[in-house]
Amino acid sequence: MMKWRKEAALDLYNLAAAIFLLAAPWLFVRANVTAAVDLRVSGAVIAVLSLAAMVAFSVWEEWINLLAGCWLIVSPWLLGFTHTRAMHFAIAAGAVVAFMALLELWLEYEKTHLAPAASQALERHRVG
Repeated sequence: MMKWRKEAALDLYNLAAAIFLLAAPWLFVRANVTAAVDLRVSGAVIAVLSLAAMVAFSVWEEWINLLAGCWLIVSPWLLGFTHTRAMHFAIAAGAVVAFMALLELWLEYEKTHLAPAASQALERHRVG
C-alpha cells in the first residue's frame, strides 16, 4: 500500500489547476487557436506530472511543473494572445502552478537537508 505524503496535497492543487486549464478553451469561446492549444497542452502536461508525483514522487516532476508554470506566465507574449481573457487566465494558472511547485520543492529540500541537521543538533544538545 502506498503511503500518502503530506506534500502530495500540493499536487492535488496543481491537478485542479490543470483541469481548469484543460477546460479554459471552452470558457473563452472566442479564444484564439494558439491560446486554446497552449492552455490545453500546458494543462495536460501539468495533469500528467501531478498525477505522477502523487503516485511516485520525484523532484524532477516538480521542476518540470515549475517550468510549465513559468511558461504559462510568459506564453501570452511569446505566442501573441496578449490583452485577452485567456492571457489573464494563463498568467493566474501559471502563477499558482509555479508557486505550488516551488513550495513542494522547498518542503522536500527542508525534509531531506534541514531536518536531519536539526535533529543532529538536538541530539548533540541532549548529550552535552
